[in-house]
Amino acid sequence: MDDVQVLTDRAAVESALDPIRAAILDALDEPASASAVASAVGLTRQKANYHLRALEAHGLVEEAETRSWGGIVERLMRRTARRLVVAPELLQGEVADPEQIADRLSIAYLIALGARTVSEGGVVARAAADGARVPTLALDAVIGFASAEDRAAFSAELQSAIAALVARYHHDDGRPHRLAVSSYPRPREV
Repeated sequence: MDDVQVLTDRAAVESALDPIRAAILDALDEPASASAVASAVGLTRQKANYHLRALEAHGLVEEAETRSWGGIVERLMRRTARRLVVAPELLQGEVADPEQIADRLSIAYLIALGARTVSEGGVVARAAADGARVPTLALDAVIGFASAEDRAAFSAELQSAIAALVARYHHDDGRPHRLAVSSYPRPREV
């Protein structure tokens, strides 16, 4: 099971958002039969099996194993991913282009970068679906700035350090990797 799957098909998104099918996905923390799923979500086995087949057709569940007993073959199904993310281009046909946003210090630019990351990350993940490990780097930190001046100084130093690293390691004939660094006020926890 993948940790995250980026959905690029509208029908798959609609299937995942259906309340009954969403409940079935939630019930599949561990592989389960149609009977076990039916019991967990309050359906008949036949109805659960119908919804499982629809989810399977959209790549949201897969067969984990089969068991045979008494001439009956029972399929145990599992989710294909722990979490689903909708590809941003599904909403408007294309991903927001950060290059079209003039204010590089705006929240709109940051969100456009994030949307592009989700979209491109989904493409890379699908291309590596054979289980190959994708070379990535992700950093996440929380820093409390004492003042706006400290935040500005940190930003300047970070930009300088990254520019120096890029200059040192970039090769025109190398395999391109995208580097995006973002900072924003962390929302208050609810």
